[in-house]
Amino acid sequence: MKKTNAYISGFLLSAVMASSCGKDFLNEEPSTAIYVESAIQTEGNMLEAVAGTYRILNNYFLFGRNTMVWGDLLADNIYISSSNSQRLLPWNNYSWVGNNAENLQQWIQSYYAILQANRVLDAQVTETSNVKQLRGEAYALRALLYLNLVNWYGKPATVSPDADGVPLITVPTNKSGALIKPSRAKVSEVYAQIISDLNAAFELMPETPITLHPNTTNFISKYAVKALLARTYLYKGDYAKARDAALEVVQKGGYTLAGTVAAFNSYWGSPAARTDKLETLFEINNSATANNGVEGIDWMYARTGLGDLLATDDTYALYTATDMRRGLIVQGTRGANQVNFINKFQNTGIADRDEVKMLRYAEVLLTLAESYARTNDETNARLYLNMLAQKRDPSLAAYTYTGQALIDAIITERRKELAFEGLRFFDLKRLNVDFTRQNMGAKAYSFYVDVKTTDNRRQLPIPETEMTANPNVAPNPGY
Repeated sequence: MKKTNAYISGFLLSAVMASSCGKDFLNEEPSTAIYVESAIQTEGNMLEAVAGTYRILNNYFLFGRNTMVWGDLLADNIYISSSNSQRLLPWNNYSWVGNNAENLQQWIQSYYAILQANRVLDAQVTETSNVKQLRGEAYALRALLYLNLVNWYGKPATVSPDADGVPLITVPTNKSGALIKPSRAKVSEVYAQIISDLNAAFELMPETPITLHPNTTNFISKYAVKALLARTYLYKGDYAKARDAALEVVQKGGYTLAGTVAAFNSYWGSPAARTDKLETLFEINNSATANNGVEGIDWMYARTGLGDLLATDDTYALYTATDMRRGLIVQGTRGANQVNFINKFQNTGIADRDEVKMLRYAEVLLTLAESYARTNDETNARLYLNMLAQKRDPSLAAYTYTGQALIDAIITERRKELAFEGLRFFDLKRLNVDFTRQNMGAKAYSFYVDVKTTDNRRQLPIPETEMTANPNVAPNPGY
């Protein structure tokens, strides 16, 4: 029996050992030991492989916790309490090093999932609507993973598109060989691959939903792909294309915002995937049988869990008393300190935990507003900004700003709306601004306050294990 060990540069074998992926999603040999005779041959095989890829995303080293937490912790929204469980402490004060275990595991789990997606995309299965949908999901998942990787390990595309990004691997190992050692593609090349994958996904996915798997927000849908494309173009600084992609979601996607405080609170209080196109386009399943337990993002945030992650005082101060989003931060005490607990994850006390929000309609509207502002259509920029902001705060007078003040207002609304969802640091990177992380004094486990655009830690280190195994991968400066 012919066997191909599916690992790249010698490091991915450890991904299986470290992964919390449920093997019930993959009724086949582990993906680091692919038997050619049992390759993906049917719709059912393909469904299992795609489901396994989703499951990898929920690993707490990836979107199940760390990746999402870092996006706010390294920015200016949250800090780790002085009373804590010892988790992620180096990240609170920018003191991680090149052999940091969490950083290595983000890299490993990302490429492990990319290898799974590559297997799906290379599978020789008769094309049907189901197969087109599943291939589209695999393309979209690969794009999501590469967008995350290039934003963590590369300089922003808006600043240094020719800088080193991350290695691009787009074929399965039974085609490429068991040991390949790619160098880092340029940031611009990684973005080109992401855009190509998302365009391919959108073209493949049928307009009519398939019945092979549930049509819920736990699976990437056609217009979720377009929303991810809008985010990609925004991060790339291609505002005309970001505008066009976001507008297509608004005009054709059928998504809506919660219309009342009660509906908004019900939305955030529900742990179930959605079928009604309210607010969410894509979220990662955190079911009773497949969640990260005490290592999950919900447990790190929730007052009823560990509650280590707290909102800074200046983040809380962004919200007016009539802003319904203010209710997602609950003031209370931790030890002798008055603190701000984050309440976007409310279901740690039940078996079925909160889903991890990956793409929301509010982000699409804000991307559309910013893209219009940056392409000199301030009327439409204000239209979509106010559509979101006044829905969240009914007492808010409509924004009438122009020029840089308008763009600043949009960025502030992005911070308010998307706080604690892992995107703030990427916004600060693409904007290429110095920023200040509020010093919370005795409330916090130490602190690193001023983050300059010249700080090498705005890019994570390429894991030392990877560079040892693959000498073609250059380190990031400063590590």
